Amino acid sequence: MTWAVVRVRGGVHAEASLNETMRHLHLTRQNHLVILPEKNELRGMVNKVQGYVTWGPVSAPTVEALVKARALTEDGHLLDAAKLPPVSGAKDLKGLAERVHKEGSLHIPGVKPLFRLHPPKGGWRSTKKPYTLGGALGYREPGTKIDMDKLIARMI
Repeated sequence: MTWAVVRVRGGVHAEASLNETMRHLHLTRQNHLVILPEKNELRGMVNKVQGYVTWGPVSAPTVEALVKARALTEDGHLLDAAKLPPVSGAKDLKGLAERVHKEGSLHIPGVKPLFRLHPPKGGWRSTKKPYTLGGALGYREPGTKIDMDKLIARMI
């Protein structure tokens, strides 16, 4: 299973260890998103920063939409199908999106491992409360009112 993790809050008053964990997850700014595989090591890192991020499982069509709209090269330009790195093993953006969803990560030389998104249309719910209490933070169950797929669609 593949997770999408979005940073909701800034890190001005956060402990240094939380900021370091977010840096290791490539979540350096608000509204940045990373795709992660569901592993125990990464689950622990995400649980540590749960007061600053929201996460949940993401579907293949959503990953495809992310890659097509928001994937960036190392020099900051949008990723184009004609400029795919040969190391990626994909012939087009759809093949790259399938690989990212299957592996659960975007670790391809020449491509940034994160997606820079807009704030969600309609705004964030409370950025200080967990999702289960009407806020924006924490784990989002699939099939709920605003799961990760719906949230990402509002942010692309």
